[in-house]
Amino acid sequence: MQMLKNYIGGELVDPVQGHYIDNVEPATGQVYSQIPESTSEDLERAISAAEAAQPEWAALSLEQRAAILTRVADTIDDHSNELAKAEAIDNGKPFMLAKNVDIYRSSANIRFFAQAITQFSSESHATGNDAINYTLRDPIGIVGCISPWNLPLYLFTWKIAPALAAGNAVIAKPSEITPMTAYLFSKICIEAGLPKGVLNILHGTGPSIGNPLTTHPKVKAISFTGGTSTGAHISRVTAGMFKKLSLELGGKNPTLVFADCDFEDTVDNVVRAAFSNQGQICLCGSRIYIERPIYDKFKAAFIEKVRELKIGDPLDADTQHGALVSKPHMEKVLSYIELAQEEGGTVLTGGKRVSLDGRCQNGFFVEPTVIEGLDNSCRTNQEEIFGPVCTIMPFDSDEEAVTLANASEYGLASSIWTSDLKRAHRVAKQIEAGIVWVNCWLLRDLRTPFGGVKSSGVGREGGLEALRFFTETKNVCIKY
Repeated sequence: MQMLKNYIGGELVDPVQGHYIDNVEPATGQVYSQIPESTSEDLERAISAAEAAQPEWAALSLEQRAAILTRVADTIDDHSNELAKAEAIDNGKPFMLAKNVDIYRSSANIRFFAQAITQFSSESHATGNDAINYTLRDPIGIVGCISPWNLPLYLFTWKIAPALAAGNAVIAKPSEITPMTAYLFSKICIEAGLPKGVLNILHGTGPSIGNPLTTHPKVKAISFTGGTSTGAHISRVTAGMFKKLSLELGGKNPTLVFADCDFEDTVDNVVRAAFSNQGQICLCGSRIYIERPIYDKFKAAFIEKVRELKIGDPLDADTQHGALVSKPHMEKVLSYIELAQEEGGTVLTGGKRVSLDGRCQNGFFVEPTVIEGLDNSCRTNQEEIFGPVCTIMPFDSDEEAVTLANASEYGLASSIWTSDLKRAHRVAKQIEAGIVWVNCWLLRDLRTPFGGVKSSGVGREGGLEALRFFTETKNVCIKY
């Protein structure tokens, strides 16, 4: 039984109160490690370490901070196989997905912001012939970063990298459901020589450590990725504290397939968009709208591709569809499949829990599921399921497609599949979402703004947006 530790002041330490919680491997349903259940006492230790470390870290030159962070990225690459295996065990995702997406992006995130901070410029404005105004951007101080369970190290580094690059000290809370790679990352930071106290990692639940972290008066900014209800809670409990908040929340993303699309390429990518990581990506396209002239043909081809996805042990190299992250989450997903049928939907493929042979016989596996025949306003089409479940529906015009796509409280991402360039631009402009992909999905450029509208969040991450969030802006006006 592996016992994880917190990372405070550059050292791996036990929680002050000595309490631990179980960590379950999704593919087997068995407890395989325990993690600290941190409390406000652990937070105070982390605050002290961060306060001591931050001024010296901020005083380093941009090139010095960049060099240290680059060493961290290099060390991730050195341990990529170990990290990918840990992610597959801890999260239930296929090993090859973890290796090629999660771990690759984890080092890429840090490497990108290590270089981006050296290119971060500010404005100056000549005010007539009398004065000049220029802008300074200084570190905030101590910031909190809270990351989710679906892309554990990927999104953990996505948050801490710009915060550290900008000169802040970070107190980070990974998800208690998938803590392993954050723990291994603690060791990587020690190996790479990250200065002590610059990054502190506290494990535990939302009530035990997440809430104290978000409300601590010395934590000046919170970057959170997770559920919309938790984001709303953070907004409420920090109201009046004047913290900077970046909230990347849920999605119920539309996929618009037009009759003039590149058919085979679109089928392949819409399957990928719906079921990557078992549908446990906030960007997955779970509402699929297909123009009526190709509806039946597309449906048949789509279902055939979905049925070909190989469900198996996440550690097997040929597995394409792994386990859901936890038993409660599996039960939630299955309950939505039942709800869809109660609402009049027809399950075209999937819909059941899968029992595998061998070590994974008690794992949390659910078949990729496709449902049709539902009204756009039903709960199945309006609530975030966050699992391997998508719905399909025909449309007859561009205007109807846009109306269906926008009929949601969410507005994170969307994709459009068409060969008509004018339509692509027009529909992209009309869709209410923070991200619109045209003839692609999850094609990311780290320089671009990332985030959603409506109930999908507040603020933007990525590129200069992240560096602006993690700094305080000061205007200096000098009269000639």
